[in-house]
Amino acid sequence: MLDKSKRQISYVEAIREALDQSMENDPNVIIIGEGVPDPKAIFNSTAGLFDKYGNKRVFDMPLSENGLTGVCIGAAMSGLRPVMVHQRIDFALLAMDQLINNAAKWTYIFDGKVRVPLVVRMLIGRGWGQGPQHSQSLQAMFAHVPGLKVVMPVTAQDAKGMLIAAIEDDNPVMFIEHRWLHHITDIVSEDYYTVPLDKAKVMFEGTDVTIAAFSYMVLESLIAARALESIGISVEVVDMRSARPLDVETVLNSVNKTGRLIVADTAYQTGNIAGEVISQVVENAMQVLKSNPVRISSPDYPTPTSHHMAAEYYPSPKVIVDAVLKLVEISQSEIKYDELCASFQNKNPHDVPNRDFSGPF
Repeated sequence: MLDKSKRQISYVEAIREALDQSMENDPNVIIIGEGVPDPKAIFNSTAGLFDKYGNKRVFDMPLSENGLTGVCIGAAMSGLRPVMVHQRIDFALLAMDQLINNAAKWTYIFDGKVRVPLVVRMLIGRGWGQGPQHSQSLQAMFAHVPGLKVVMPVTAQDAKGMLIAAIEDDNPVMFIEHRWLHHITDIVSEDYYTVPLDKAKVMFEGTDVTIAAFSYMVLESLIAARALESIGISVEVVDMRSARPLDVETVLNSVNKTGRLIVADTAYQTGNIAGEVISQVVENAMQVLKSNPVRISSPDYPTPTSHHMAAEYYPSPKVIVDAVLKLVEISQSEIKYDELCASFQNKNPHDVPNRDFSGPF
């Protein structure tokens, strides 16, 4: 008999299952967003939900993000549990007043007597020439605001469990998905389950260097770690999972073992959440660091639309490998560097995650 707890599904299928099970479990859960009942169904993540639950629980929305966010906040305060969907995180910028000045603050202002159980799903775009206005990683902007939780699951298992936990949470949760994670498969239980929103996870154990990574950079870090393992360098990869609350304790436990730290983020360099991780590690464990921490992130200029220019924009496993080698003081001439790089060379076009994947919508 097939063990249903061992089945493999994709990240986007896990998102859809989390929504379906949450709606089935709680009649107060509603979904609203541009394209939610559309045939393409937000990259297939909401497929079939309109047919199953009807137009009183699954809504399309007009191009009025700030107004609709206010409606969702009011609905949440009135007892519903809205899941609002932006096909790109960039679109949420049009709703910042509602998110920051209302959703994040009502519970504090009313001394806990009012709750805002709102989930905002937001997607980080990449590739296909999406350019400056459709591919930003803005997690630090939201994580700066007290009252907002900001989560960034990487695996399909976490995507399902963290989305269910976010829907159950009585606070507003910014649920950020990287578009390039949607096709990644994982063993995901059919059960209704939750994953904590405030705990990082060690994805790959090592003793020489700690890499604390966010979102898609976890996958790039794992590729680098496995390649470095072949030449005897042991890297520990920590999936941070959340930008707020920030689980620095797990990073500190790892750094106490390795003495070296790299933080890899998908966002711009200046003011990103990686800098906050480094700051807290230095404040709490400077004495165990054997070298200066390293921050790996996107450069401080907008994402190019040209796929030729974008080829050098995003940090790759090679960038991570080079940083690790520098931290452990091993030069490229001491190893078979070209062979090492060839072992993790992406065979696919650089602007798509794999050959059978198309986009953006």
